[in-house]
Amino acid sequence: ECSAVSVETLPEHRLRVLLIDDHTLFRTGLQELLERRGLEVVGAVGSGQEGRALLADLHPHLVLLDLRMPDDDGLRVLEAIRCDQPELPVIMLTTSAHESDLVRCLRAGAQGYLLKDMEPDQLVDLLHEAIAGSTVVAPGMTAVLAKVVQGDAVPEAHASRFSDLTPREMEILQHLAAGQSNKAIARELGITDGTVKLHVRSILKKLGVQSRVEAAILAVEEGIPRGPARLGGSVAVTRD
Repeated sequence: ECSAVSVETLPEHRLRVLLIDDHTLFRTGLQELLERRGLEVVGAVGSGQEGRALLADLHPHLVLLDLRMPDDDGLRVLEAIRCDQPELPVIMLTTSAHESDLVRCLRAGAQGYLLKDMEPDQLVDLLHEAIAGSTVVAPGMTAVLAKVVQGDAVPEAHASRFSDLTPREMEILQHLAAGQSNKAIARELGITDGTVKLHVRSILKKLGVQSRVEAAILAVEEGIPRGPARLGGSVAVTRD
């Protein structure tokens, strides 16, 4: 079973990134940018098929994936990578600021949604947040995400899912919806990280979702009160 990469045991210069983007000039420039800032780009390819073929050999800690490619639908590539390696963080890097694209990618399991016109240092900072477990969203889109997840009514089928949660699981779900990491939740509730992780797995199973992001979105849509949030340059929803 795969386990999440621990930022505490991963020096910055060892962060291994795989780039998948069909634009050669952008891909080359981004590779140089990341390497100048101490990241190791283990591969830079122009299609999802090439990227998936390299995953097993290159062992990246994180994938940066273009959403719109002429020969590949980035969303389908994301879903395929999630199927192959569900614990591998995938960050969408795109020019699209459409809220529908943002939500579709997060629901499909992306650990982040960043825009190509971001400042380089800000991009690198968010990549480090992602490898530490946070789901990162471009700063200009945090309000969009909040509006989307709070705006629409949820089918009653979702409500029945929450009724299966224990009081402790419901409490932890509130903290997930606020974007807290396992460690932060453990400190807040006075329990161990391992106990939180077990509860998170149970929550995902009962809600019928694949990621903490999906669970958090469902919770916010349902109107479940959130615990204290940690907001910075990203939406601080974290993954197991």
